[in-house]
Parts: sequence; structure tokens; C-alpha cells
Amino acid sequence: MARHLITSALPYINGIKHLGNMVGSMLPADVYSRYLRQRGHDVLYICATDEHGTPAELAAKAAGLSVAEFCAQAHDAQKAVYDGFELSFDYFGRSSSQQNAEITQHFARRLQENGFIEERAIRQVYSPVDGRFLPDRYVEGTCPHCGYDKARGDQCENCTRVLDPTDLIEPRSAISGSTDLEVRETKHLFLLQSKLQHEVEAWVAEHEEEWPQLASSIARKWLTEGLHDRAITRDLDWGVPVPADTWPELAADGKVFYVWFDAPIEYIASTKEWADTDPANRDYKSWWYEAEDVRYTQFMAKDNVPFHTVMFPATELGTREPWKKVDYVKAFNWLTYYGGKFSTSQKRGVFTDQALEILPADFWRYFLIANAPESDDSSFTWEHFAATVNKDLGGTLGNFVNRVLTFSRKKFGDEVPAGSPAGEAEGRLGEQIAELLAEYEGHMESLQYRKAAAALRALWSAGNAYLDEKAPWLEVKTDLEGAALTLRTAMNLIHFYSVVSEPFIPASARAMRSAFALADDTATWISPEQAKSLDAVPAGTPFTVPPVLFARVTEEDLESYRERFGGSPQA
Repeated sequence: MARHLITSALPYINGIKHLGNMVGSMLPADVYSRYLRQRGHDVLYICATDEHGTPAELAAKAAGLSVAEFCAQAHDAQKAVYDGFELSFDYFGRSSSQQNAEITQHFARRLQENGFIEERAIRQVYSPVDGRFLPDRYVEGTCPHCGYDKARGDQCENCTRVLDPTDLIEPRSAISGSTDLEVRETKHLFLLQSKLQHEVEAWVAEHEEEWPQLASSIARKWLTEGLHDRAITRDLDWGVPVPADTWPELAADGKVFYVWFDAPIEYIASTKEWADTDPANRDYKSWWYEAEDVRYTQFMAKDNVPFHTVMFPATELGTREPWKKVDYVKAFNWLTYYGGKFSTSQKRGVFTDQALEILPADFWRYFLIANAPESDDSSFTWEHFAATVNKDLGGTLGNFVNRVLTFSRKKFGDEVPAGSPAGEAEGRLGEQIAELLAEYEGHMESLQYRKAAAALRALWSAGNAYLDEKAPWLEVKTDLEGAALTLRTAMNLIHFYSVVSEPFIPASARAMRSAFALADDTATWISPEQAKSLDAVPAGTPFTVPPVLFARVTEEDLESYRERFGGSPQA
């Protein structure tokens, strides 16, 4: 079995994430991790909160907390949500960890030794009132393009134009509000990506044919435009400090590394955080350093693709050390809310903590993966959501489980009935299930989530078609043994569904599986060949009828959700 390293783009510390963030990185990584573990692979799924940078400082200031306190609280709040979604991280770390500081500084020293870092003087906005240079996001003002009066020094949120702080009209400090700003000279470290262009191009060329088109096209676009030398330090109080043993002057000035330099390194550091909890049995370098036997898969939304396919690989290459580089980049487009952006300020859209308040995690997990924005953007609407979960989860899977178990208990008691030996209909069903399962496995292996969801749905539908064909509610009147066979076969389908549905809907899978009092139910997966026989649950096995697995989302529910979160059938 292979060793699989899996990471999702680090969620930024500043606030609870919306559903688009969930489906664009963490949830698909979890589904894949669960599937691989079930198939017997050695899996390490790593993620962390991305805690450095200007927004963290500003959010902490607004909350009246130190940045360290704010980040600690926000990390715990995010982790609680991800636990609620049953994301199966092997470790969920923090980029503010000591491990990340040490490894980031090591990378910087190695890049410096190899001639890929250069100290340069640049002109930057300085606030005498605050007594500090202001990073781009610490400068606010009016956008010269659209007139939005809360534009930041790096980008206008309203018209999305990329800006320089000196472009802003009536600029002011985001810290104090002072308009007494100057432009002064200061020194920063630059990563000389231009010198690594050809190496990155060669590396991308080795992988891009395997990557999804979205990931490879974005990487190729950046390389075609040419890699530019990029400042990797900032004037902030919070971040990984520039090491004094290598850059004493910059260290004395309090420079820290730019968040986009240290954040990808946190994948390695978070693995070290994991290893450091059990050093006798874990070695982070076995996953990251000369790790030829590891297959590394990254999950991210399209805005993160350039950093992971071009910039971080350039950093790794420049160290001249054998750090593991990504093998496969699974990139996603946007999930929109009725065609528009999710917005906290405008109370538009569903955020992950709110989602768990109103409905179980499996509703969201299934809908998001079944409608993953793989080939293009996809739109969340309450109407589509309700139709999907009511039909697929409630109508197809939940109804099958309930009617089979309820009817069998009514007619045959609390044990799986024996009945006749399997016949022609069961043979056809077994062949169909085996074929659909092989299709499902293929889509999961190739990370085609919508197709995998369709194959899973087809497996559920096959059970309903079999039940309708055999009609045990009629069969029981004329052929008791035949009806018992039908129900025993259907119960084996329920157990089968509980195994293969686990990556998508883990809580519901547990409920289905626990309905049967099987003494040795240790199967983690069922192969297509095994699935043909449908005999894992023998006659005589005690069973219970679980509560309704998927309560129906009603029109009254939809009205309240639209009122709370925005959106309408006409939107």
C-alpha cells in the first residue's frame, strides 16, 4: 500500500469560513483521506490555521486582544467547526508554532546561501503617529478607480483592482486613522524567483499533464508571464522573525517574513508538530525529506494555485535540499451564493458554523461534494440544496434503509431472516453492484468528485430498483421464503452502503452499520468481487431500526433559511 501525504490550503485565521472555503479545500481532502484509509493506505492528512499577516493584527486590534490571544481563540473556534464537519485531520496545527519559525528560518538561510535572496531598498508608506512603516493592508483610502472609500493599499474589495498604497486618494493609517503619512526608504528581503524560472518550468512540465486543467493552466499562465522577484519580509509585530544570525540589521528593525513565504512551509512544520507529539514513533522527515515513496496531493481553490504550483516549489527548489514537492494539485473553482459572493458584512450566504446549527454535517458534506465546483463555478441555492438532499439522501438512501428494516421487523422479527438461497435477481443485482462499485472506485482514485457522487447515488438507486422489482410486500403473501431472501439481500445492501458511503457521509454510515449486531464486522472496504455475493450480514443477525437518517427539508425551512441568509428563488 502507498503512503499518501494530503494537505488542504490553510484556512486564514481571520474568521469562520463559508461553505465555498469548505468545498474548495478541506472537505474534498477529507473525503479522499477517508477513502484511502478504508482501502488500507498509509495516510497523513495535515492542515493548520494560517495565522500571520496584516489581517490577523487588525482583527486582534478590533477585538481588543493581543494577536497571540486572538489567534489562539480563533484557532480553537475554527477547529470546533471542522470537528463538527468530521474532518479527519491527522493533525491541525498553527503557523505561529515554534516549529514553523524554525523551519521557515532554515529555508531562508538556505536560499540566502544559494544566492536566491537579496536585500533591497524600497520606498514604503510610514506613519509618524504610529511610529512604523505600514504594510499595504495597513493603508486605507479611497479607490481611484471606483471611489470606494475603504479600499486597502493592496486591493480594492469593491472593484477588485490591484492597488499600491500610493494609488489611494486621501490615504490613512488603518491602525490610528492618521492621514499624516510619508513615503520613506526601508530595506526588505526579496526572493529571486526570476533566477529559478527555468527550474520551476522544468518541474511543472513533469507534472502538469497529470494535473487537472484548472491547476496546470494557472501555473502555465504565471510561468508564461515570467516569475518576478518578490519581497518576502514585512514590517509587522506578528510573524516569523528574520533571523539575526543571518540578517542582523533587518532583525534589529523587527522585520518578519511575509505570510505567503511562511504559510506553505507550515505544511512541513505542522507535520513536525504532529511528529513532536510522539517522537518515538513519528518522523516528519520521512514524509517530507527524501520521501520518494510518498505521493503528495494538495487541495485548494483556484486563487491559491499560483502559490502552490509555482512560488512554493521555487522556494523548495532554491534550498537545494530534497524536500517533497507536490505530485498532484486538485484545484477548485468558486462556489457562489445565488451567483454572487458570500459576504459576512452583507449577511449573504451560509458560513460553516451556521450550517451546522441548522442541519447535520452529512447534509452539507454530501451536497457540497456532489456539486463540487470542479470544471467551473457552481452556485449554491436553497432550492437546489433541498432538492438534492431530499431526493438523494432522504428519498433514495434513507427511505430504502427505513422501509427495509421496518418491514422486515414487522414480518420476521428482530433478526435478519434466512429465506431461500440467492436466485437470478440477486445474481443480476450483484453484477450491477460490482460494476457500479468499480466505477465509483475509479472516480475516487482520479479525484472526480461529481462523478464519484453520481456513482454512489447509482449504487443507492440499484437497491431501490431491486426492492421494487421483487416487491417483498406482495411477495410475503405468496412466497414467505422468497420475501425473506429479498429482505436479507436488502439488509446486506444497507451494510454495503454503510461501508462505501463513509467518505461522503460518515455519521450516517455509522448509523447504518450499527443497525446490525455483527460480531466480527471489521471490513474497511468491500471489493467489487466481494460485493457480488452480498452475504456479509448472515441470517440470524440481530438488528435495530435506526431513527430517520435524513429529515426532510421543508418549504417552511427554506423560507426561514432564505430570510436569515439571503437569496430567493428569483435571485
